[in-house]
Amino acid sequence: MDYQTLKYADVSVGDKLAALDIDISSSLISCGALATRDFEPCHHVPKVAQDMGLPDVFMNILTSQALMARFVTDWSGPEAVMKALKVKLGAPNVPGMVMTVTGEVSEKDDDNRVVTVNVTGENNIWGMHMEGSVSVQLL
Repeated sequence: MDYQTLKYADVSVGDKLAALDIDISSSLISCGALATRDFEPCHHVPKVAQDMGLPDVFMNILTSQALMARFVTDWSGPEAVMKALKVKLGAPNVPGMVMTVTGEVSEKDDDNRVVTVNVTGENNIWGMHMEGSVSVQLL
């Protein structure tokens, strides 16, 4: 894939980003937790998560944040600079789900060339997993 950085002038409030489907697997969950130095057993050991009332291990917040950031920076391009990320979690992501991530440009800051994208990630079983925003500075 040839990534190009968006120009600030080419982005408008209301622009929608192409949806991204992410298969939620045990590997994504446990490796994401390990990569973020989250050693809580509920992200690695199915029995621990089941004792908490969930069917399997579940995604940690840092992995959710990373997926949100990736969604926006894949759209904005390699020279965009992430300035802010806000996330609120909802339903857990567990293996076997598919999370669909969508986004829409909600604000533009002309003085700083910063674009804010509202992002939602919904899984196909329990609905809203994450919602929030990512702000990036463009060229």
